[in-house]
Amino acid sequence: MKRYHPAVIVVELVSFIKNCIWFFLFLFVIKASSTSDWVIWGRYLLLLATVCTILSIILKWFFHRYELVGDAIVIYEGIFVKKQRTVGLDRIHNHTSTTSFVHRWFGLTSITLETGTSGENASVEFKVIKKEEKERILAHLEQKQVSIEALADSGVERTVHFRATRKDLIKASFTSLSFLAIFPLLSALYANLADFFQIEKTTKNAFEYLWLHWWMLIILFVLALALSVVIGLIQTTWKYGNYVISDDRERIYIEKGVGNFISFSIQKQRVQAIIVEQTILKRMLGLASIKLISAGGYDEEDQETSSLYPFMPKQEAYRILHTMLPDYRIEEHMERFPIKVLWLKLLRPYYLSLLFLIGLWFFIREWLWVTAIVFIISVLLRILDYWFTSYLRDGNTVQLRKGGLTNETFVTHRNRIQQITVKHTWLQRKFGVATLLFSNKAKPMHESKLYGVSKGEAETFYMWYHKKSGSL
Repeated sequence: MKRYHPAVIVVELVSFIKNCIWFFLFLFVIKASSTSDWVIWGRYLLLLATVCTILSIILKWFFHRYELVGDAIVIYEGIFVKKQRTVGLDRIHNHTSTTSFVHRWFGLTSITLETGTSGENASVEFKVIKKEEKERILAHLEQKQVSIEALADSGVERTVHFRATRKDLIKASFTSLSFLAIFPLLSALYANLADFFQIEKTTKNAFEYLWLHWWMLIILFVLALALSVVIGLIQTTWKYGNYVISDDRERIYIEKGVGNFISFSIQKQRVQAIIVEQTILKRMLGLASIKLISAGGYDEEDQETSSLYPFMPKQEAYRILHTMLPDYRIEEHMERFPIKVLWLKLLRPYYLSLLFLIGLWFFIREWLWVTAIVFIISVLLRILDYWFTSYLRDGNTVQLRKGGLTNETFVTHRNRIQQITVKHTWLQRKFGVATLLFSNKAKPMHESKLYGVSKGEAETFYMWYHKKSGSL
């Protein structure tokens, strides 16, 4: 059994300080002269929580251990109540490695092994380990007691398909609109300062002066915009710099980040489906984001990590995807729904408009006209959703496309689908259509919905999936 690296104490303490820094500033700096009972008790409780957290971190490091045994990883946890967890190597679907600034100070890294299950024990996380230990764990995961260097020398080489350039980062910065983030930040900063300092009068006088000297206001706006562009580019470079997509015969590798380096690896045979996502701005610029759906993880953070470069030209993204995963080919020409599906979508209840109507009627009646705007937007979104919704079934592959503002194309294979559900409401039965739900193994279970399929086509889909058992 091995104990985790002692630097895990520092990493946990830094994480605790980041989460509690605002409470310390508020109670001990902003309210330093306050003698209110709630402030005094708040200080005592915060200090007590800090001491308990530090002791808990130290005790966890002392008692928590792990070992690599045969074809499994055994985790020993608990301070007062002991718990032993055994994770089979065959249950691990992908792994993610993260190297933050704190890790780099000590020459360390972290690694998370994702299994195909969900819940509290869905992953095995090594928050702080030596790089040599990471290589030993990965070598054990591959059931080869060799180092990563020896594995590379044995002829298993990676093929690099994409490497982000400065031009790609600039395009990503403007496409993500990250350069506009400074304006809400300045607004939030002003609101927080106004709560503790009397700056409204000073601000009002400053705006009146700038309004009279409008040329100064234009200069300040241009400077603020230039500063926001620089900050947005720095944020994008920090997150997507050194972005590399590569693969070998068995795995796909994604590496990214400058300050916080992240590397992700997934076995090709573990890919359950792919999703091509395009916002309106990306469709105008011909860009796309391709996400890999695996049984190892599908929460928000995993989606960001397990996606190909999210600001890649669509055709280049398709080419890279087809090269790495030849079975997943994306077709642009698909089956559209008849016009009656549009009328069905438009006849569905408008719950959001109804909520606006009720809320404004009881609280701000003079703003009832806003309900009409919400209703018109809802109608336009349903028209866009109908316009972009289509599907295709080709052999063992099914492809669905839907969405108005954000267009999403979902591609999977019959043997990757866990179940197909056919649903139809009273209104759908009147129009002779139904809804198909495709469930794929992920964490949690990923469902893709196709609304408006004719009853005959729904039965065909159902029988098509029923043949899965006969083809196994």
